[in-house]
Amino acid sequence: MTTPPFDASTDTPAKGAGKLPSKALSLPNMLTYGRILAVPALVICMFWPNEWEMRWAALAIFALAAATDYLDGYLARAWAQQSALGRMLDPIADKLLVASSLLMLVADGTIRSWSLWAAIIIMCREMLVSGLREFLAELRVSVPVTKVAKWKTAAQLVALGFLIAGQAGEVVLPGTLKIGIGLLWVAALLTLYTGWDYLNHGIRHILAQDERSQS
Repeated sequence: MTTPPFDASTDTPAKGAGKLPSKALSLPNMLTYGRILAVPALVICMFWPNEWEMRWAALAIFALAAATDYLDGYLARAWAQQSALGRMLDPIADKLLVASSLLMLVADGTIRSWSLWAAIIIMCREMLVSGLREFLAELRVSVPVTKVAKWKTAAQLVALGFLIAGQAGEVVLPGTLKIGIGLLWVAALLTLYTGWDYLNHGIRHILAQDERSQS
């Protein structure tokens, strides 16, 4: 059991010791927490791919989680509640949502054959960028999010929404699966472009760091 810090002048616990910072419980961060908690709920619903009610429930969970991806950032900026915790968790929540959805869609056969390459490209890019961000953070170099990266994220989320609806969506909108697969390939191409952009940006900083260390 840890001992809370004490105020040396009074020998009493320091005011506010042990409490979470107020920004940790801000609405933007709460939305991010919700997106993370939505992942296991989404996976559970997608375990029953032939049950249309579960498929619609999965789509509803995914759509709400995807909406928080925009809302948390917008509210954090609008209400001046940006925080280091939020900046760390936001991309993690995005990657968890996308990766878990892709894995479940591959598992139930919605994504198959040549379309598997689109899923592989997206997953590999996410791992590449995560590794680059972690390394560049040690160099105190930030990797800005470009407009193309935002389009890539939007294309991914819309494609996954169509694919999660799957056969249940075909009843409402014939061609749902074809639209989803087409958008998945669009997202994969944007993913390749942004992945190369991030890699090129990172390599320049890494080579510059090597030159400084040798001089």
